Amino acid sequence: MPRKQKKGYYVKGQFVAEGSELDLELKAEITGGEPSRTELKKASDDLQKLGEALLTLRGDLFERLDLPEKLVDALDALKKITNFEGRRRQSQFVGKLMRNLEPERQQAVRDALDEERGGSAQQTLALHMAEKWRDDLIASDDSLQAWLDANPDTDAQQLRALIRQARKDTQPDQDAISRGLAPRRGRAYREIFQIVRGQLDDGEEGEEEQQDD
Repeated sequence: MPRKQKKGYYVKGQFVAEGSELDLELKAEITGGEPSRTELKKASDDLQKLGEALLTLRGDLFERLDLPEKLVDALDALKKITNFEGRRRQSQFVGKLMRNLEPERQQAVRDALDEERGGSAQQTLALHMAEKWRDDLIASDDSLQAWLDANPDTDAQQLRALIRQARKDTQPDQDAISRGLAPRRGRAYREIFQIVRGQLDDGEEGEEEQQDD
């Protein structure tokens, strides 16, 4: 999935994010004036929110940033505070530490958050694709043939047996229908999903290896 283009520009090979403190300083130099209090407040609030967002960042991405120890400790403290006023003050402190980071490090934080969001979107898409294949396989023999054509490494005999069992498990039960209950989902239903998901994941890894080569 292509990475979303960030708003900003380059100055002497350095990326300047639009709305950052450096952006405001450069614009002030060009216009010969000082950034307004509103602009400074917005830049400060944005960096505070950026710091708070670090609490949601995946562990490996967080470690890769190699943030200053003082900021890491401040984030750990923020995570533990439940009192509203105490949390507000600690968030402001985190924002102050974020403003002290070099622009390159601030941008690295934005990049890491974008990478995590992109990964989550891809995982959701892969999950939905696997669910659709599972439902199609149970519903139609044509889908089974299409799957085998696209994934010849699949154990066709095992998959056919699971599909037959899943169809038996989902046969309508008059008592369940009368009570408005959903069809029962058995073990075969779950195992078909696991086969499909595993095959799709292997296919994605193969494509990535080819791209790396």
